Amino acid sequence: MRCIAPSLALLLISATTCVVASAAVPGDCWSLRKHGHRAEAQACFDGLTHSGDAYTRAEGFWGLEEWEQANEQFRLATQPANNMAVYKVRWGMLLHERFNNPQATDLFREVLAQEPSNGEAYLGLALVSADGFDGKAAEYAAKAIALNPKRAEAHELMANLALENDDRDVAVAEADKAILLKNDALDAMAIHAAVELIADRSPDVWFAKIEAINPSYGEAYARVAHQLELHYRYEDAVTYYRKAVKADPRLWAAHSALGINLMRLGKEDEPLKELELSYNSGYRDAATVNSLRLLDSYKNFDIFRDDMMILKLKKTEADLLRPYVQAELRAIIAKYEKKYRMKLPGPVQLEIYPDHEDFAVRTMGMPGLGALGVTFGQVVAMDSPSARRPGDFNWGATLWHEMSHVYILTATNHRVPRWFTEGLAVHEEGEHSQEWSDRVTPEVLIAIREKKLLPLAQLDRGFVYPKYPSQVIVSYFQAGSICDFVKANWGEEKLLEMVHSYAQLQTTAQVVQQDLGLASKEFDRQYLAWIDKKYGVEAAHLDGWREKLKTLVAAWQQKQWDIVLAQGPMVLAMYPEYVGEANIYELMADADKAKGDAKAEAVMLTAYEREGGGDPAVLKRLATLEETIGKQAEAVATLERLNYIYPVKNEELHRRLGDLLYTQKQYDGAIREYIAVVASNPLDKAGAEFHLAQAYLGAGLKDKAEESVLAALEAAPGYRPAQKMLLELNQSSKK
Repeated sequence: MRCIAPSLALLLISATTCVVASAAVPGDCWSLRKHGHRAEAQACFDGLTHSGDAYTRAEGFWGLEEWEQANEQFRLATQPANNMAVYKVRWGMLLHERFNNPQATDLFREVLAQEPSNGEAYLGLALVSADGFDGKAAEYAAKAIALNPKRAEAHELMANLALENDDRDVAVAEADKAILLKNDALDAMAIHAAVELIADRSPDVWFAKIEAINPSYGEAYARVAHQLELHYRYEDAVTYYRKAVKADPRLWAAHSALGINLMRLGKEDEPLKELELSYNSGYRDAATVNSLRLLDSYKNFDIFRDDMMILKLKKTEADLLRPYVQAELRAIIAKYEKKYRMKLPGPVQLEIYPDHEDFAVRTMGMPGLGALGVTFGQVVAMDSPSARRPGDFNWGATLWHEMSHVYILTATNHRVPRWFTEGLAVHEEGEHSQEWSDRVTPEVLIAIREKKLLPLAQLDRGFVYPKYPSQVIVSYFQAGSICDFVKANWGEEKLLEMVHSYAQLQTTAQVVQQDLGLASKEFDRQYLAWIDKKYGVEAAHLDGWREKLKTLVAAWQQKQWDIVLAQGPMVLAMYPEYVGEANIYELMADADKAKGDAKAEAVMLTAYEREGGGDPAVLKRLATLEETIGKQAEAVATLERLNYIYPVKNEELHRRLGDLLYTQKQYDGAIREYIAVVASNPLDKAGAEFHLAQAYLGAGLKDKAEESVLAALEAAPGYRPAQKMLLELNQSSKK
């Protein structure tokens, strides 16, 4: 009997409706799945598992989500020496889908070693690369397209990559190519919907097209949500992840992403529900697993709330960090409310993590993040000083940076390009403290010299898909210096006008034309001329500076102090911003010390400090020198700077600063520092509590003084200074 099925779905279930039917192939089953015929697709995949061919069985088990069996069948299929390349490519795609990118990459490269023109293997490499934002995905996708221009999936990936890079024109063009090749290119349609949403236009036409093909295609909403995440629109991303799991309740990746994004908005209960659902359903990628572990660790955090902030600190360092962080956050809010002329709609949630990998999980869903802080609307997550090597970062500068994001994202309703919000935040660091200004690093000087700075219209791309290793660092510097350039030439007020223009949904080209009166290309020309005037000479002479520095380091190592002091000023003048390892300031200070010239040593280390040098050992050394030569106020200021760099695990710093402040009758500051000493769990707890009691007494806080002196006596009942103070307090209270 010959059965003519009017649709693919009917053909593939013909085993029960027709006596004779052609055997289904894997592509038929996947097409059924793509078009929303889940039951028919399941039957089709089940049929494949009974095939006599290992590769066909592998595809069947894959479709049934029986991952281990699929993996084993692919292993069998690829054992023969003459196995087809497609077997390894498809196996790699399975491994990529199941979170094993390293082995997937190996398989794709094996195929390319045998068949350099295999476009499918390049597509696989592009998918793996896109996961890691390593900058190579577009290159691999372009090779896949060059080898097979009619592969719609490659154009869809290229469209997705372009939109991640905010290149909307390319995204639309590539999506259109995919749709011309396949009228069911659902992911390309999702890119179109995302472009419309990002531009604040209605995406309904595109979702209607998608739903007409497959009303349960939740992946389309998930792809849109992903793009909204990368454009700072986290609440909108949550909305579309919800749509994704509503359309396809079994889309576990979307459940996981929904949970992670809810975490980013400061939620805990619902994220746990979504992440556990994903995990228990077999979706156990690193993001899901690590996020669940992090949620479980929150029992080890203390939460402090008031009308202005919600502060989450690890219990082991909460007592020490809380006074500093709360005071700084209040100062920031007061400053930004005035500067940006707005109040936040609610309290800021600030989370500080002593384990950098916890912070990375909190912000990205998996370890490996290189940033110091990240802002999600009114939720800020950042490293604790204890998460980094002493001197690696300044927590105060990071907090000012991230809080600028909070205000700018709120002011623009998250409609702002990455370059501007990052640039303005870098600019604000320097506005608050010249020592916190973004220094021009050797990597930046090389980029200036090699003319690698991006046109303003393309600057966002330097943050997302860097084309060379240091491009992210260079992009931060360029964005910040652009804001400095705007202030220098048009005034600080223009930056606020630009914020308002972005809030009105204007493009960067429109903002520059309207607020600065320049076309983008003319702006680029003037900015590059300004940069060249500031740093062109340093950039041109960078190699010569390096050679001269090496010579001085060699002289320093051999203790040839006269050479260091004679040649140091010339080398310093070539690149005064450099305060990294083996900097001239320290070399010359060591030479001054060897010569017994404490004042000259202090001058060099002060210059190091003012250029933004942050090595705690160097700053402690400077503070000691300042005390020695009678500059007590300067010593206090230097040690105060250290509190922004490494206040944790630094009992000696707090005791020393507390003593200086107490001597100068700055009792409030002394109280803060002695509290930090007590919170450091010192060996001499009685002495720490006694000094705190003295500071309280100096400030006229007798009740607090009594509490601390009693704590001192509890730690050491025979501690005579505390006994004497308690007696005096009791006598004074009777008068």
